[in-house]
Amino acid sequence: MAKLNRIQMSTLPAPVLDRRQAVPALIERPQDFLVVGGLAGAAQELTAMTADAPSVFGLAGAMGAAPMMGLGLALAQPKRRVLVVTGDGELLMNLGALAAIAVQNPPNLAIICVDNGHYGETGNQDSHTGLGVALDVIARGAGIPVVHTINTEAEMDEGRRLLREGGGLCFILLRVTEGPPLKIKRNLQPHVARDRFRAALLGG
Repeated sequence: MAKLNRIQMSTLPAPVLDRRQAVPALIERPQDFLVVGGLAGAAQELTAMTADAPSVFGLAGAMGAAPMMGLGLALAQPKRRVLVVTGDGELLMNLGALAAIAVQNPPNLAIICVDNGHYGETGNQDSHTGLGVALDVIARGAGIPVVHTINTEAEMDEGRRLLREGGGLCFILLRVTEGPPLKIKRNLQPHVARDRFRAALLGG
């Protein structure tokens, strides 16, 4: 098994996409979804794209929570399309979430993992994916029915289609180069985020 792992790790293509362009190009309009954004880079990028849109709930300090929050939201709101945007470091902290999500199989949930192979919040150390762990393979093994990996611009169209027209649970691994996310000052007052997201959720 160790030999097989080394072979798989050596054949991974090097990322070429810059997250500052790739994340907005893939999601396009976050306002079209109920969005849970993982902490750090993912939440900052979503905020930069939307100017704090009410339908985007960006986390801070809740590492690993985004996928399961998205699952609960998708189950509670079956008529709404729910999008989780998380990072490789955050997802590695809670891999069991993929199994729980696959078993529930909510058709209105999509997950994007922005994978730069680093723990950006704690000093930019190599993450496990930077050392060869393949989150798309893990997602398939967990039972996610549709898994799409984006390494190049040519694979972006299928990712956009799956987000909006796929009609089922999907996991998209967006592999990007090391580098900072889009930066913006976020409003981190919990009650403000809660109240505006609730208003977007209920249509009030």
